[in-house]
Amino acid sequence: MAHDQTGRIIGAGFGLVFVQANAGALPEAVGVPLRVVSVAAFLALVGVGRRWGGRAERHEERGTVFGRRYAVIVAAEVAAVAAGLAVVKNLLHTPLATVPWIAFVVGVHFFALAAAWRRAELRVLGAAVAACGAAGLVLAFGGAPEAAVASVAGIGPGALLLGSVWWSSVQEHRRSAEPKQEPVPKQEPVPKQEPVPDPERTTTA
Repeated sequence: MAHDQTGRIIGAGFGLVFVQANAGALPEAVGVPLRVVSVAAFLALVGVGRRWGGRAERHEERGTVFGRRYAVIVAAEVAAVAAGLAVVKNLLHTPLATVPWIAFVVGVHFFALAAAWRRAELRVLGAAVAACGAAGLVLAFGGAPEAAVASVAGIGPGALLLGSVWWSSVQEHRRSAEPKQEPVPKQEPVPKQEPVPDPERTTTA
């Protein structure tokens, strides 16, 4: 599987977890359909990735590498989540802020991935997810209902992750479906030929 496709599956998996973990805070008439739709979107993405993957792998990938930089970014993300949750639960005594903090850290980590993988579009996704997390923190510390916090900081980031992965997959498929244009060879200028003198005229002169 190509690195780009692996990255998309990971991102969609996080989106699925966000929706599944937070849909329970919503009324059943809303939460159940959200869970069903998120699972269907994830499974369809996996199927589409397998169908389109062979063609996409023949094109050059754009820097998605799961190497040392990626490991450092993920380790920093896990440490930030753990430290923040300890503060939120033990010092601030606001367990409702757990999901918003996770969403905020996940959003911020996309900025690091954008720099490591040289993919500017990840900054847009990161800003949107981090904004959802920040808004959720405000709601949680402001005493908002759990459903409101779950919708903003849980369902919102999940939908953003799933939607962005789908958008990225469709764009990549369109690029890979386009015929690759071969560069037109540069034509060398034809050298100007000097006129050949007429021997008879030269002799007469």
